[in-house]
Amino acid sequence: MTRPPAVLPHFLPDFRLETYFSRWEFTARHHLTASDAQTMRMADLLELADDEDRHAWETLSLGYTETFGDPGLRRAIADTYTQAGPDDVICFAGAEEGLYLAMHALLGPGDHAVVVTPNYQAAETVPLSLCEVTGVALDPERDWALDLDRVVAAIRPRTKVVSVNFPNNPTGKVVDAADFARLAELCDERGIHLFSDEVYRGLERDGTRRLPQAADLSERALSLNVTSKSLGLPGLRIGWIACRDREVRSRLERAKHYTTICNSAPAEILARIAIKASTPILARNRAVIDANLPLFDAFFAEFPDLFEWRAPDGGCVAYPRYRGADGVEEFCARLVEEAGVLLLPASIYRSALTPTPTDRFRVGVGRADPEPALAAFSAWLRERR
Repeated sequence: MTRPPAVLPHFLPDFRLETYFSRWEFTARHHLTASDAQTMRMADLLELADDEDRHAWETLSLGYTETFGDPGLRRAIADTYTQAGPDDVICFAGAEEGLYLAMHALLGPGDHAVVVTPNYQAAETVPLSLCEVTGVALDPERDWALDLDRVVAAIRPRTKVVSVNFPNNPTGKVVDAADFARLAELCDERGIHLFSDEVYRGLERDGTRRLPQAADLSERALSLNVTSKSLGLPGLRIGWIACRDREVRSRLERAKHYTTICNSAPAEILARIAIKASTPILARNRAVIDANLPLFDAFFAEFPDLFEWRAPDGGCVAYPRYRGADGVEEFCARLVEEAGVLLLPASIYRSALTPTPTDRFRVGVGRADPEPALAAFSAWLRERR
């Protein structure tokens, strides 16, 4: 389904997720839909610093930093890729700035983009504010499968970007590595930039299913990542794009001159420490998820008439189906108002491009100690019966 050019917005609509969170994220007693892994105290992060980074932290001068990002941070990021180097990395104030500026750098009037749904809202609405966009939906009846033939069918001569997100938010889907590599090849064959949101990479339940990073597969591809999700450090507000296309990187730098110009100097040093220590941090966060999943399995097994549950392939969010007659929107509203348990209903992920399920809700499985939230949730459900 394609949105006609005649009704393309010249503004961005309300960000439904953030509007919903502004009402409930810090007032609900139980945040059971968090999209980030368990965080850590700054003191604990600093304990992971090597001598070089500890010295950099202790002697830091609070001046402006480089637009591309701290050189040491970019070296640390580049070490997580096999083909991309430090000069192929540009840092941003979180992943949202990177996504926003990348779409503005790559797309304009007369262009066309393909976006896989469901997804983080900005992945759809930002391209739609710039050009014509065609959506390709993951199939909920086939375990959220991605049909590459449908992606190919959606591509046009004017297509400049194909945008994907794996592990997927909100479904937790990880596609097969062979399909992901083939997608990168399809884009290369047509001169298209593959934009790959990889913010949950490293939290796969089965490590053998971890996808290669798009920037390692193709010189034209862009890999988006951030310290917020898999590393559980959203307070740092440090994201990045790796891309081996130097012209694209130059455009990203010039675009950033109009937004943040440069990142926070303290946050860049802390991000550098975290990325160098990503192996133990990711192992810790995967252990939290592994410990949590049996609790969620048991919870949903108690109410099979109300829910259809499947654990995520990767990341720390899942997208169960709600079977109640009242509908998922009323269900989520009453749950947070009456029991103080926050979930994200399907309307947050509705798409203007493709039909999207209306009976789903997002749940987060990456935070420590979900038992109180699940207990409040189950008590509320029992009271309703």
